[in-house]
Amino acid sequence: MPTNLRFFTRGSWSESQRFSEILRRETVGGMLLLATAGIALVWANTPWSAAYRTVSEFRIGPEALHLNLSLSAWAADGLLAIFFFIVGLELKREFVAGDLRDPRRAALPIAAAIGGMVVPAALYIGINFAAGHPENFDGWAVPIATDIAFALAVLAVLSTHLPTALRTFLLTLAVVDDLLAITVIAIFYTDHLSPVPLALALIPIGLFGLAVQRGVHHWWLLVPLAVAAWALVHASGVHATVAGVVLGFVVPVRGRYGQPTAERFEHAFRPLSAGFAVPVFAFFAAGVTVGGWTGLGDSLLHPVTDGVIAGLVIGKPLGVFLTAFLLARFTHATLDDDLAWRDVLGVSLLAGIGFTVSLLIGELAFEHGTPAGNDVKIGVLVGSVVAGVLASVVLLSRNAAYRRIYEIETADADHDGVPDIYDARQD
Repeated sequence: MPTNLRFFTRGSWSESQRFSEILRRETVGGMLLLATAGIALVWANTPWSAAYRTVSEFRIGPEALHLNLSLSAWAADGLLAIFFFIVGLELKREFVAGDLRDPRRAALPIAAAIGGMVVPAALYIGINFAAGHPENFDGWAVPIATDIAFALAVLAVLSTHLPTALRTFLLTLAVVDDLLAITVIAIFYTDHLSPVPLALALIPIGLFGLAVQRGVHHWWLLVPLAVAAWALVHASGVHATVAGVVLGFVVPVRGRYGQPTAERFEHAFRPLSAGFAVPVFAFFAAGVTVGGWTGLGDSLLHPVTDGVIAGLVIGKPLGVFLTAFLLARFTHATLDDDLAWRDVLGVSLLAGIGFTVSLLIGELAFEHGTPAGNDVKIGVLVGSVVAGVLASVVLLSRNAAYRRIYEIETADADHDGVPDIYDARQD
């Protein structure tokens, strides 16, 4: 790499506008996520907690293809497939048409995401090994995921003037993070594999891809194909959310007539994902009966809970920050002039907010309603809150600097609709 490489430089003006629009949409979804999770947590710790469990465990659906599932399972296996479809679209676009198509720009978030996966996983395994509970190792992947909607909701509450480059880094880090988490789910949390349904799933996936490649976007054709692909992947033993990612990948970034196909699909389905699918999943996943302060205190002494909390609060930020710092050190790269490493630390702490995918992996590792599964939920909730509070402290301390950077970025002396910082960057 060249010695004058800079990290966290601004992307193109069009890319910055796009990420700002994503921020505005995702923060609303994050607020809904927080609200539904809070309702579930309160309900599960009231005298009516049995009603919550009854609703969660109510089974519905045909026996064919193993689709007679509880409502909580439908939320985790079915509704989250919509969320992962958006992830697939986002991944495809970023690496095909986004700023990350440049390998030098992609190197940092990819490396940081890998570091943010390895360190918390190692920390979780180390804590459970030291406690003498190797049977808990299945939960090693719980603290590796970042919940972007939750993290952006924290940013919205803080109302900071976070520089565009750091916002872009956080979003792309979370996207790559999701890809790694999906890979982990597909490889390590597939108990059995039925090759026939998996092979048959290629048929509706192929037809779906052929239709969108040819510009056919009729919902009455695409939705049945997507449902068929999802059902067959579910029957194969691979977690059904993987079908959502694959379907997102086959959508072209640009259609036959140059239309932004992936962006149109994302715009159409993101409200369904952020406004319904993820909050409903959070409602069924976050409802753990703590048992009062005594029960919470006891749970905080369990190695599963401690491993998850340590992974999210210490391991995740440490992995992201150290990877970025070491990459800069060994490539002789420097930060953008407007930024300091404590800014990167604040974003790294935000990456420790795990929720949606962490809770999903917890259910896959320990099953719904088990003692270890409940410890995972408590660990994810406590760890996410602590990481959010620590990130808030760091980012609020940088508010004045962020405001100064924001004013420079948005200056438009020539009134051409493009901030002067981008005009200067292109000269």
